Amino acid sequence: MILNANEEYWDWPLQDNDGIVKVTNTSEKFDVALEAKSFLPNEIQVRVIGSLLEIHFEHVQKKGDPYVYRVITRSYRLPADIDIRTLKSHLSSKGKLHISAKKL
Repeated sequence: MILNANEEYWDWPLQDNDGIVKVTNTSEKFDVALEAKSFLPNEIQVRVIGSLLEIHFEHVQKKGDPYVYRVITRSYRLPADIDIRTLKSHLSSKGKLHISAKKL
């Protein structure tokens, strides 16, 4: 499923309450903060493929009972006016994945 990043809101299954996250997409910047508190930094991949932003989370817990396996993958079509070279992501200490980029 490819979602349009030009939208003001994204569907994000881990988001508190309603599963919707607000996207900031102004003439100066693009920014979004996604809930990721159940995942470690090495379990998160963010990459750009052409004009798509792909976000992939994968967690495996083999120790103990029950065995836990969680995977989330979303692709969003990026706005055409984003400078993809400036796209950055980081996981905050509060478990939010911040993705941002400057505009052309």
